[in-house]
Amino acid sequence: MTELGEFAMWIAIGGALVATVIGVIRPIGLALARRIGGRGAPDPATGLTTGEMTAERMAALEGRITELEAERSSLEERLDFAERMLSQGQSEQRAVGPGSGS
Repeated sequence: MTELGEFAMWIAIGGALVATVIGVIRPIGLALARRIGGRGAPDPATGLTTGEMTAERMAALEGRITELEAERSSLEERLDFAERMLSQGQSEQRAVGPGSGS
C-alpha cells in the first residue's frame, strides 16, 4: 500500500470513529438536556411531561395549604371561644366567692 493509500485509510477510520462517537453521544446529550430543561418525554401513565407534573403537584400543594390555613383559622376561633368561656367562669366564681355557695 502506498503512503497516500495508507493515509486515506487512516482518515477513513478516524472519520468513522468520530461519526460513531458522535452518533452514540449525541442522543445521550440531548436526553440530558431535555431532562435538565424540564422538557422530558411524557410519562406513559399520565401523558404529562415532567414540567406539567411539577405544575400539577404545585397546584395541589397550594390547594392543600389553603385548606390547612382555613382549618387553622377555625381552630383559632374555637380556642378563643373556649378561653372566653373559661375566663367568664372564673370571674363568676370570684364574684360569688369560695364559701358563699350553700
